[in-house]
Amino acid sequence: MSRWVKPDVYPLMAAMTFVTGMCIFQLTRNVFLNPDVRVNKAHRSMAVLDNEEEGMKYAEHALRKFLRTRPPEVMPAINRLFAGDRPE
Repeated sequence: MSRWVKPDVYPLMAAMTFVTGMCIFQLTRNVFLNPDVRVNKAHRSMAVLDNEEEGMKYAEHALRKFLRTRPPEVMPAINRLFAGDRPE
């Protein structure tokens, strides 16, 4: 096996493994949590689902609620450093 996998390929393999893992995570999350995905037969038989409450719960998740209260800054300390008052 060492003949086929060279050390130069390790970073590429790591990046591809990470991206594949992210894709699998997102697909699994959508199948289990997205209110528009219909897995069981009871929901597939209805043309329009009456699941407004479930849709709002999906759209307004805890991370989005937390970020709504935070200022839109990536690095607040660096922003304060560069935007601070300077002596003239």
